[in-house]
Amino acid sequence: MKSDSEHHSWKEKLHEVIYEADTKAGKFFDVVLLWLIIISIALVMLESVRDYDQKYHSFFNISEWIITILFTIEYILRIISVKNPKKYIFSFYGIIDLLSTAPKYLSLIVGGGHYLAAIRALRLLRVFRILKLARYVGATNNLSKALIASRYRILVFISAVLVICIIIGTLMYLIEGDQSGFTSIPRGVYWAIVTLTTVGYGDIAPQSASGQFLASLVMILGYGIIAIPTGIVTAEFTKQVHLNTSSCPHCSAENHKDGAEFCYKCGYKL
Repeated sequence: MKSDSEHHSWKEKLHEVIYEADTKAGKFFDVVLLWLIIISIALVMLESVRDYDQKYHSFFNISEWIITILFTIEYILRIISVKNPKKYIFSFYGIIDLLSTAPKYLSLIVGGGHYLAAIRALRLLRVFRILKLARYVGATNNLSKALIASRYRILVFISAVLVICIIIGTLMYLIEGDQSGFTSIPRGVYWAIVTLTTVGYGDIAPQSASGQFLASLVMILGYGIIAIPTGIVTAEFTKQVHLNTSSCPHCSAENHKDGAEFCYKCGYKL
């Protein structure tokens, strides 16, 4: 039988390969997993094309099962290689990893003609496997921190935009009225949101000179408003400290600073 030290070393090596990209084996694992994710997304997209699905349905089905099984093995290995599996299982990436394996298994349970729409919805959920790409983009963690740090300012900004839309929608309702499609204030607010965000569906539009003048101001204002959230997040993003890819084998904490030898959360040696 293997000694405790040998078993511990085996788990540490497995953790290093799966969770970290600083080693040659870890980079190879990440690249292979990345290609599997890309292929799985391509298969889902091609399968949605009816002509391709009719010709290559068996190929798509077998390929998806192979990738699903590989994702399942990866998920199990991730649980095995950490000292506290619960922390990984209930973490954000742990839930994403689980969701990336579940749809194909669920498709075996959900069957029958009236369940067909649900099966399609479950298949569309497989597209979210691309979220696993986040762990390979070094700036993702910094960006998420920047978004969290900016949440109050963004909330205030969105609230201000909603107030502006209510005012503009009310003015447009008073100016245009029913004859131009502005049958109510909520309808006017809807138009204001669509116009201010530069979407411009065109289902309703002002007809009078006053309404068109107000619409022109809203369009110009929209270009300036779109840039504000970007500036808020960018300002916070530049403050973030550069982090490495190390993940603590004990508590699964990430976002360690470059050169860190011990986990900032539990003190375990990285």
